[in-house]
Order: sequence, then C-alpha cells, then structure tokens
Amino acid sequence: MVKSPAELGLMRESGRLLASVFEMLNRQPLSGMSTLAINDLVERFIVDDLAARPASKGQYGFGYVLNSSINDVVCRGVPDAAAIVRDGDIVNLDITLEKNGFIADSSKTYMVGTVTPQARRVVQAAQGAMWAGIAQVRPGARLGDIGAAIERHAKKQGYSVVREYCGHGIGREMHEEPSVLNFGRPGTGAVLQEAMTFTIEPMVNQGSRKVVQEDDDWTVVTADGKLSAQFEHTVAVTATGVEVLTLRSDEVPSGRR
Repeated sequence: MVKSPAELGLMRESGRLLASVFEMLNRQPLSGMSTLAINDLVERFIVDDLAARPASKGQYGFGYVLNSSINDVVCRGVPDAAAIVRDGDIVNLDITLEKNGFIADSSKTYMVGTVTPQARRVVQAAQGAMWAGIAQVRPGARLGDIGAAIERHAKKQGYSVVREYCGHGIGREMHEEPSVLNFGRPGTGAVLQEAMTFTIEPMVNQGSRKVVQEDDDWTVVTADGKLSAQFEHTVAVTATGVEVLTLRSDEVPSGRR
C-alpha cells in the first residue's frame, strides 16, 4: 500500500496525464454526443496524444475505456451508440489511465447545458463530499475519518451515500488495498501512512441510497429513479497531509493541504 519515492513520481505522471483527459473533455460540447462517441474520443486521446494505456479496457472483461453514467445511473454505465447525452443531463465519466506501469483513476460529473437547480445541487453535493473526504487525509488519520466526513457532508445537504461501491488503493493494479468506504465512524479503520495511494469516490443520491444492478451485469442505477452524481480523485498521503494526483487545472482544491 505504501509507495517508494520513485513509484510516487510515476503515479504523479499518470495522474497528470489523466487530469489532461478531463481538461480535454471540458472543451467538448457533450450535448448531442453518444456515450460511445465520448468513449472513442477519450481512447484516441489517451493512446495517440498521451502515449498511454486506457487501463479500464479489458479489465474484468470490460470492453471500453470509461464508464458513462447518465442521470439515475450511479456507476458502471456502459458506453452505447444509442445513449445520447442531452441538454439538461448530468453525466459522470469515470476514466483510468496507465503510464509506465502505474494507474490513475478519476471521475467527474458534467452538467450538460442548462440543468435544473435540483440536478446542480446533487452534483455540487457529490463534489463537496469528495473534498470533505480528501480533507481528512494525513498521516495518522484513519479510513473511518474519510468515510464519516463524506457521509456527514452528503447528509447535511439532504442526500444519501451509496454503500455498495467505494474507493480503493491503486498503483500497479487498478484495485489494491485498502477499500475506502464512503461512510464510517471517525477514529476507526486502518491508519493512514505517508506514501499510501488510493482513490476517494463518493456516489451521492438525490433520494434513497438503494441501488439496482441492471441485466447487463454492469450498469448500476438508483432504485427510485432519482439522480445520482459522483466525483473521484486519486490521492497520496504526504508527510503533512494530502496530494491530489489527478487534480485538474479547472479545480479549486477545497480542503487541500
């Protein structure tokens, strides 16, 4: 779980490249595009422009480079030529990238065109929950501190947090120890150490936290059909706090140490 200085340097590079993928997507008019077209655009950018590998493609038999989750899709949405992103949608794009043997993982929920105030609020709550969790990261803190902060933030905004899916250690493998839950009790769980790397990725639901997996064995939706939003960053524990390895140039790193 703890990386060497050389390994951290390679993870920083993977994280920087992955951040540039989202910066490219920020410039795209997503409305009217199919999620498969977005997938193909990202694949070309990662392979041709960044000389990197889309780490999700082929992982667990998944055939695409990203997950695309629109509106009530919580996570693991499968790119589809028939799934068109429309003005007013919220769509989470969850992307991984491997360079020099190390993987970075990040996601962002895009508000496409003019969204409702209700949609904007749940997206902002998910982003705030992620930063609340990140703000807990420092040597000597515990994993439960992260989960508790995430859930506390979401509930304060009137939302629920999905419990079936969570963050994870990351490095040479996409999913390493530890599991980083989006709920918990302060002062419990594994103790964080300098140079640990993992993802923080809360999924925040507008209504009930209950979810349902669809028949494709991938796509997960809210049980009540209400909106869901997710944000994710790969982070490293530093001597004094946290470094967000996938931080984008368009972000204000709330709570960053």
